[in-house]
Amino acid sequence: MGRVEPIPVTLVTEPTRLLALGPDTALLRLPANSGHGHPDGDNCIACAGRNDVRAMLFDLLEGAKQGLRPAFKNVVVDASAVPDPGQVVAALTGKLPAQAMRDHTVARLFYLVG
Repeated sequence: MGRVEPIPVTLVTEPTRLLALGPDTALLRLPANSGHGHPDGDNCIACAGRNDVRAMLFDLLEGAKQGLRPAFKNVVVDASAVPDPGQVVAALTGKLPAQAMRDHTVARLFYLVG
């Protein structure tokens, strides 16, 4: 397997700032509400797995490697519904501790732009 080029990630935090997506761009949308009885922003193990941007980026990468989704060269993360986009920035810039080996893979292969 050859060297994988780092993949730029653009973070959108305002719904009016969504970008036009090119053919080599993948879109990830982070949901706001869990829908299962607690206020937005509360810590919950079920929501943590669903909102973990590093896990989502890893799954995106693995899906492309396995041919389950089209290859991509850029990623746009729509975090406009997330109560605290600062947590997404922290996850993408290495400010949060790694929870799994996938987090190290994401740190090596994805970088936040803008």
